[in-house]
Order: sequence, then C-alpha cells, then structure tokens
Amino acid sequence: MRNTNAITAGAVLAALAVALGAFGAHALKTRLDPAMLANFETGVRYQMYAALALLVLGTQATQRRAPALLLAGAVIFSGTLYILALSGVRWLGAITPIGGVLLIAGFAVAALDARRS
Repeated sequence: MRNTNAITAGAVLAALAVALGAFGAHALKTRLDPAMLANFETGVRYQMYAALALLVLGTQATQRRAPALLLAGAVIFSGTLYILALSGVRWLGAITPIGGVLLIAGFAVAALDARRS
C-alpha cells in the first residue's frame, strides 16, 4: 500500500470510528443489551487503534506491507463486531478472529519492517 493511501485510509477509519463511537454511545445505548453494546464498543476501539497505526505507518517509507494487513484486519474485525451487535447474527463471531489475526500480523510485519530498515 502506498504511503498516501495508508494515511488516507487511517484518516477515514479514524473519522468513522469517532462517528460510530458517538452513534453507539447515543443511539444504541438504550437499544442494545450491554453485551452487544460492549461488542460494538470493542469494534470502535480496535478500529481506532488500526486508524492511528495507519496514520503513523503512512509516514514511513519502509512500511509497505503492514498497512494493508491492518486495514483488512480492521474492516473484518470491527465490521463483524458491528454487524453482530446490530443484527445478533452470532455466526459472525467465528469470522471476527480472522480480523484479529490480520491486525496482529500487521503490527508484527510493521515491527519486522522497522527493524530491517
């Protein structure tokens, strides 16, 4: 992923995380049971972590692989948690860990690439 794309993706993910966090805190607080609201909030939190990482990694010329892994991980991890919380479709819980593994891989690759440069 090009550095400008990583920064753009990070900025978009961060803006969406703020908007979704506000939506969850205000519109969903009375509509979701506490466990589902917690799932939604976890999705927002990890989306913001990935967004901040993308913003930082986008400033590093050596970081080409990690941003794509982080973006994919955030979309899958947070996206499945949002859908799970809003729809109650429980089988999505089986897909969520794939996003988590992609996030972990993204951070690990970022560390390896930083170490190599």
